[in-house]
Amino acid sequence: MIRKLLCGAGALGGSLFAATTAFAQAATDAASSASSAVATAAATAAASPAAAPALINLTKLSAAAQTAAEATMLNKGDNAWMLVSSALVLLMSIPALALFYGGLVRTKNMLSVLMQVFMIISIGSLVWVGWGYSEAFTANSNATLAPWVGGLSKAFLKGVDATTVAATFSNNVYLPEYTYIIFQMTFAIITPALIVGSLADRVKFWPLMLFMVLWMTFVYFPIAHIVWYWAGPDFYFASIGQPGTPLGDGGFMFNKGALDFAGGTVVHINAGIAGLVGCLFLGKRIGYGKEPMPPHSLTMTMIGASLLWVGWFGFNAGSALESTSAASLAFINTFVATAAAAFSWILCDQLVHGKPSMLGAASGAVAGLVAVTPASGYAGPLGSIALGLVVSPVCFFFVGWVKNKFNYDDALDVFGVHCIGGIVGALGTGILAAPSLGGQGAADYSKFPYISGTDPHNAYDMAHQMVVQATGVSITLLWSGIGSAILYFIVDKLFGLRPSEDAEREGLDITEHGERAYNY
Repeated sequence: MIRKLLCGAGALGGSLFAATTAFAQAATDAASSASSAVATAAATAAASPAAAPALINLTKLSAAAQTAAEATMLNKGDNAWMLVSSALVLLMSIPALALFYGGLVRTKNMLSVLMQVFMIISIGSLVWVGWGYSEAFTANSNATLAPWVGGLSKAFLKGVDATTVAATFSNNVYLPEYTYIIFQMTFAIITPALIVGSLADRVKFWPLMLFMVLWMTFVYFPIAHIVWYWAGPDFYFASIGQPGTPLGDGGFMFNKGALDFAGGTVVHINAGIAGLVGCLFLGKRIGYGKEPMPPHSLTMTMIGASLLWVGWFGFNAGSALESTSAASLAFINTFVATAAAAFSWILCDQLVHGKPSMLGAASGAVAGLVAVTPASGYAGPLGSIALGLVVSPVCFFFVGWVKNKFNYDDALDVFGVHCIGGIVGALGTGILAAPSLGGQGAADYSKFPYISGTDPHNAYDMAHQMVVQATGVSITLLWSGIGSAILYFIVDKLFGLRPSEDAEREGLDITEHGERAYNY
């Protein structure tokens, strides 16, 4: 019976994947770009009320005129949506991730996990405004380094105030720069917090904090620059072929055309491989494989997973950077991929263990959220369901079989869910973005105005895109894997990462923090 159910689920996934051709998503960018330019094209609109307002080529204006024009291209609705999205992503870290992880560890380490996540969020926020934003999202004056890491021109938010703006994905549409800084900060602080799950039960607090500061500086910020940095649609096209930016003023993988809507490479693969390297470096927990280490509160884990699901709407739909139908697409994709993945995982549970589990449902939901992250703004809803149905069996295999086969102690399966799920999602994006499968294609920002991915004149090359996606995955694995190994080694030699055997047996709540999560 169960085999029939699984076969049926697989057939459903295949059918949905095939059916996406009949449900191609309409292009959403033209309306957004047109409405945003009304204030700056009043004369044109008055002379020809039925005509679409003209876009302004900002590269033809003086610096002062550019600043004045950009100030008229802000939208209150976009700004409100982005501030709400930022709050939702912060919710993913505290309390959602802290509760999710905390419920999975033993009682004696619950508080230590809460403390680690909480303080990574706190310290990471200071690092971000100090030098992280500048390192990730500004141009580098050194042409050799420019594709790989930003400069320090906006360190400690130099030159940023309430009047400066940041680009979106539409011509002549901007956000207050503070809003963009806030939104990207929430990504920068949750990513290192994810690594905690691999090191749980056996890492000292202060050395971990130092590692995370170094990791953000030398791993996360460069990867974010490589994948996400660009000059914006009003200026990127003009930078192509210029001295210092022959491929355009963007990060290496952005210039290559990588599709990562909300962080499959930047967040999940990045943190997942760092977690694997960390658990191998620290070694197994005392008693691992010899004594039971069940989650102490699946209730906490379920609450955490549910809050993650809610917060992830800000993570993915917020990455549209505008309150448009592009955000709606990312929202529904996030919703249905997660539901499909949770269902798919408990079917695996039923087949292998004979019962569906709450832990499996929560793990499947997170796997679905991870996989749809890079695809959320590019795939169609049915393609996202197919992605959710596929990712859970893959992650289930790594969490169950591969982990046991190679006997590594990835305590809370950060590698098996985040890294592997991120790889499935990143590669799946290359397939599901195809307009023929209901996707949004890849926009061409080498032109002004840019050409939508669903424009018939902008052909989508799936084979080429898959090569680009695989390149992005490989660079992230190598950069984060090697960089993390070096940083673990340095911090361990300086201060020691692992507590003493006696401290580990007693529990980190008492030995590291002098208090308990529960007193009864």
